[in-house]
Amino acid sequence: MNTILNLLGANGVWEWWYTLLIVLGALLIVVLLFLPLGTWFIAAVSNAHVSMGRLIGMKMRRIKYRMLVDVYIRARKAGLDIDIAELESHVMAGGNISNVVNALISSHSANIELSLQSAKAIDLAGRDVLNAVKVSVNPKVIETPVISAIAKNGIELRVKARVTVRANISRLIGGAGEETIIARVGEGIVTTVGSSETHKEVLENPDSISKTVLKKGLDAGTAYEILSIDIADVDVGRNIGAQLQMDQAEADKRIAQANAEERRAMAIATEQEMKAHTQEMRAKVVEAEAEVPRAMAEAFRNGRLGIMDYYQMQNIQADTSMRNAISGNNDGTGGDRSSKK
Repeated sequence: MNTILNLLGANGVWEWWYTLLIVLGALLIVVLLFLPLGTWFIAAVSNAHVSMGRLIGMKMRRIKYRMLVDVYIRARKAGLDIDIAELESHVMAGGNISNVVNALISSHSANIELSLQSAKAIDLAGRDVLNAVKVSVNPKVIETPVISAIAKNGIELRVKARVTVRANISRLIGGAGEETIIARVGEGIVTTVGSSETHKEVLENPDSISKTVLKKGLDAGTAYEILSIDIADVDVGRNIGAQLQMDQAEADKRIAQANAEERRAMAIATEQEMKAHTQEMRAKVVEAEAEVPRAMAEAFRNGRLGIMDYYQMQNIQADTSMRNAISGNNDGTGGDRSSKK
């Protein structure tokens, strides 16, 4: 009986230890899956220590901690004294931490002064800080479009320029971009060509354009520093002065034609008015002539005109008609036949 109890006791202890081992193994698996031991170990052996608590916190905040630790290791290997907490805050602010660290490494290697805070601010402002450092180390060329300018003699010149610029790190925040540089250079070219007496002066000395433009300090308030302005091409365009004179002459011609047409219309209107006035006067004459028979009839009734007076008046009218007829047959000379003999 004692042997049976001892066997049962041994089996109970064995089951208890077996259950404990299973629980511990499960906990170990959970810990290994949850804790970023691999990332922590890589940081430790790379001399860029990151505490386990910080890694767990980044994982809980859903930050890409592996990428962040890789960037931190790269910065430490390049000799940068950076706190990983600052990198973490920049990632949480939505910045591109890889670009920032690469820019810091490039500027450190090229002895360009660039702090972490400035790099983070430039990145959060929407500018490519890494590209800015590259342009600061290796200046780039901005090619302007064809700019049309007119000299004082009216000849158009088409100018194309190449502007060599270098990024100014200290003015990247709030500084104007390439569009402003191109606009200012174009304005300077138009001013320089427009102040020239003839287009030949510009063609003979195209470097006068770049010298005049450089003196204006066009890079003020921009994120770039202008190193040089080179005139790539100058072409002669149209004769704008002659074209303007032709347009003015055509406009004057049209104005003169319009004025002449207006005077012609006024003359036609006046002529029509005079014709109407003549017809009106003729109507009055006819009306007056119509009153003569009426007056004669009234004179007959009143006894102021006798029959002999009427016959005498008829004779005078007939004689007058005859004389008019004779005058018309003798080419309007108005003389009688005796004067013609």
